[in-house]
Amino acid sequence: MASLSGLASALESYRGRDRLIRVLGYCCQLVGGVLVEQCPARSEVGTRLLVVSTQLSHCRTILRLFDDLAMFVYTKQYGLGAQEDAFVRCVSVLGNLADQLYYPCEHVAWAADARVLHVDSSRWWTLSTTLWALSLLLGVASPLPRGKRRAMEAQMQSEALSLLSNLADLANAVHWLPRGVLWAGRFPPWLVGLMGTISSILSMYQAARAGGQAEATTP
Repeated sequence: MASLSGLASALESYRGRDRLIRVLGYCCQLVGGVLVEQCPARSEVGTRLLVVSTQLSHCRTILRLFDDLAMFVYTKQYGLGAQEDAFVRCVSVLGNLADQLYYPCEHVAWAADARVLHVDSSRWWTLSTTLWALSLLLGVASPLPRGKRRAMEAQMQSEALSLLSNLADLANAVHWLPRGVLWAGRFPPWLVGLMGTISSILSMYQAARAGGQAEATTP
């Protein structure tokens, strides 16, 4: 009963609901992709799961229309990171800038797909994905904390999980870039689902440990 109450409480918050939608969407893509490619008798079920995954992703895209202000407040509060060394400040400020620019680019791409704006949506999707990939690369480049081992052990574990989560997301981000860029366009649906599921589960685990601290939402 306590776990059910905890789940209900998490779903009442935007971040908790977004994490659940994200993991469900990627799980549907993982299972659906496997069924379509490996189980011809279940291909229809797999196709339906892929449709559900697409709709859940679309849902999250619409919800992110309201994330700009929260990201701006976070970026403003962080400022230039006066309490950190120069390299960490530089990486963090650039990451915040990439995250801040990501949202309006995605909004324009969504509006173009919805025929609200008469522009080429593919260019804006490419730009938003590039900004997301840049943010992930900067996250990967962030150094692990330094200090006394006992004092930093928990934080280093959290940083390691963040690194794995960012790498999984980065793999998908490159896949969604235009063909010709590294492995862009080469992932089958199930592999995209696997990378996204790994990232989502790690993020949910970290959020549960941290007590649901604020963070930017990701595709």
